[in-house]
Amino acid sequence: MIKAVIVEDELHGLNNLKNLLAAHCEDVEVVGAASNIAEGVELLGSDGVQPNLAFLDISLPDGLVFKMLNQLRPINFEVIFVTAYENYAIQACEYASIGYILKPIDPDALKEAVMRSMQRRQSEIDRRLEIFTSHYSNPNSFKKMSISGVDGIYFVNIQDIVRFEAEDNYTHIHMDNGDRITASKTIKSYEEMLAPFNFYRVHKRHVINLNFMKKFIKGEGGKVVMEDTLEIEVSRRRRPQFMEQLRRLQQGPVV
Repeated sequence: MIKAVIVEDELHGLNNLKNLLAAHCEDVEVVGAASNIAEGVELLGSDGVQPNLAFLDISLPDGLVFKMLNQLRPINFEVIFVTAYENYAIQACEYASIGYILKPIDPDALKEAVMRSMQRRQSEIDRRLEIFTSHYSNPNSFKKMSISGVDGIYFVNIQDIVRFEAEDNYTHIHMDNGDRITASKTIKSYEEMLAPFNFYRVHKRHVINLNFMKKFIKGEGGKVVMEDTLEIEVSRRRRPQFMEQLRRLQQGPVV
């Protein structure tokens, strides 16, 4: 059984999550609940309660839940944040490989979040939480991200990622030092996550870091030559938007 605790200040939300877990996640046993930071510290800091998983509302009556987590370090349980739609929180979870579910809770999303969290098995949860809080607190200065690879969790500088390559439901992440990380995540999720950081999807299989682009070869769709001399096709459908992106980068026309 997966032993879980819930930190949620709204009684209706707490009971709803308990009912959903009972109905859709039979392997999860709720062993405790708290409604604020003080209660959460007491609950999770006690020897009698040693959960594998914690469902945490981000905003509590006595502050943000990060205050509670900082008092409990080192963290020895996986975390799933429960939150209303908040762009910064969702982005921070994605960057840090931290589980999350949105209110109102969808049962399928709940099952998926529990499954993924247990696959991570508390792997370097403290470092992942640091990345989360860094991005949540100041998204504009964010430089590092966590990648859940098929063989472990990697912590990489965004500026060192050269490109993403899709293969079925997996994505290969190619790094500047020649390393390759394979993640069980679709390339679309990385496309959306890293668009603000000068990454662009030039083909259904390829998202590139424009900072590593060496040359654009004209043609029916065209090709991008990367600094390592790899040539990547630009799809005809994506070419007009890609050329517009190049124009913005150059602050002048691309002929």
